[in-house]
Amino acid sequence: MSREQIEELQLERLQETVAHAYHAVPHYRQKLDEAGVRPRDIRTLDDVVRLPFTTKADLRANYPFGMFAVPRDQVARIHASSGTTGKPTVVGYTHGDLDTWAGLVARSLRAAGVRRGWRVHNAYGYGLFTGGLGAHAGVEKLGATVIPMSGGQTSKQVQLIQDFEPDAILCTPTYLLTIADAMAAAGIDPRSTSLKVAICGAEPWTDELRAELEERMGIDAVDIYGLSEVMGPGVGCETVETKDGPHVWEDHFLPEIVDSATGERLPDGELGELVFTSLTKQAFPVLRYRTRDLTRLLPGTGRSAMRRIERITGRNDDMIILRGVNVFPTQIEELVLGIPQLTPHFLLELTRDGRMDALTVRVERQPDLSREAGEAAGTVLAHRIKEFVGSSVAVRIEEPGALPRSEGKLARVRDLRGA
Repeated sequence: MSREQIEELQLERLQETVAHAYHAVPHYRQKLDEAGVRPRDIRTLDDVVRLPFTTKADLRANYPFGMFAVPRDQVARIHASSGTTGKPTVVGYTHGDLDTWAGLVARSLRAAGVRRGWRVHNAYGYGLFTGGLGAHAGVEKLGATVIPMSGGQTSKQVQLIQDFEPDAILCTPTYLLTIADAMAAAGIDPRSTSLKVAICGAEPWTDELRAELEERMGIDAVDIYGLSEVMGPGVGCETVETKDGPHVWEDHFLPEIVDSATGERLPDGELGELVFTSLTKQAFPVLRYRTRDLTRLLPGTGRSAMRRIERITGRNDDMIILRGVNVFPTQIEELVLGIPQLTPHFLLELTRDGRMDALTVRVERQPDLSREAGEAAGTVLAHRIKEFVGSSVAVRIEEPGALPRSEGKLARVRDLRGA
C-alpha cells in the first residue's frame, strides 16, 4: 500500500474505532464528553490529538472488565499483566480479534525470515502473559510448526533444541543469552545448532546485544514489538534484510510520538513517548494509549511504506535519575558489551548514600579472566559511564555465574533505597 492508501484506511478505521469505544465503553464516553469530543468530530487523522490519552492507571481503575467493548459472552479469551506494581491490566479478545492477532504475528514472523514449514521453538511464557499464546497462534497461521516449550527449564530448552532441530526461536533477548550460556556450559557450541533466526522482544535491547547473540549463535536476531494493552506481540517487527527497527503494522494501529512531559505530539524523527490507537480491535479498543516506551517514528524501508519505530531505547518507568542525570539500562548494556573482558550479565543496584542516590553496576567478568584483569576492566567501565552517560557510578566485578539469569523478562534494576 502507498502512504496515501494507508492513511485513507487509517482514517476510516479510526472513525469506526472512536464510535465503537464511545458507545460501548463508559470510561471512553465519559472522557470524550469531558473533552467535548464526539465521534463525528474525527474528520482527519490529525483529529486524533483531540482524543484523551489512555494510561495504565485508567485500565487498573476499570479492573477487571470495565474497558471491554463487547458483551461478556463475545469475549473468547482474557489475558492480563503480572500485576507486580499494582492491579494487573486485563485485556480481552473476540474470536475476530484472535484471528487478526494471529495474522499480524504471522506477518511479523514472515518479515523476520521465518518460512512456511519451518519448526519454531517458542520459549515465550504461556498463560496470562500474551507472549506465548500470541506467538503460538501466529506460527500456526504462517503454516510453520510450533514447539510450545514456554519459558524456564533452561536445560530442557537446550535438549529440545538439540533433539527437535528447530529453524527459529522466539524468546526475550536476555533469555536467549541464558540459553547460549547453558549450551556452552554443557559443552555444546551455540553456533552448531539448527537455529537460523531468533525473534526477540518483550524487553528493550541494544544493537550491541544483538551483535553478541548473532556472533555467539550464528543466527539473525530480529526485534519484534508489542504490548498486551495494544494487542500483544506482533504490533510491529523488523525485516530480516534491514534489521533497522520494527515496522508498525499501520493498517491496524495508529502510532504517535509525544513529549513525555507535556503530551504534545512530536514530528516524525524526534525522540519521545510512543502512543497507540488501535484501529481494528473489537473487545478492547484503546484510544491514544501511552506505552511509556521511548523511540522515534521513521520512514518505512525494505518492502513497506508503513513507518518504523527506532529500536526502543528504554521506558519512562525504567529510567534512573541519578543526581540529575537520566540513565537507562540500555546505555549501560551498550558500554558493558564494548569491553571484551566483561560478560553481558549485569545488574544495576540503586542505594542511598546520605542524601544522595548512588548506583552500583554489578557485572560478571569473562570466565577465563583473572580477578585482577576483571577489576581493571571494571575501572575502564566506570570511566566510560562517567564519560558517556555523565554520572559517576561504582562498578563491582562479580565471579562468572554470580548474577541472576533470565527466565523470560530480566529485571536489570534493583532499587534498594528503601532497604
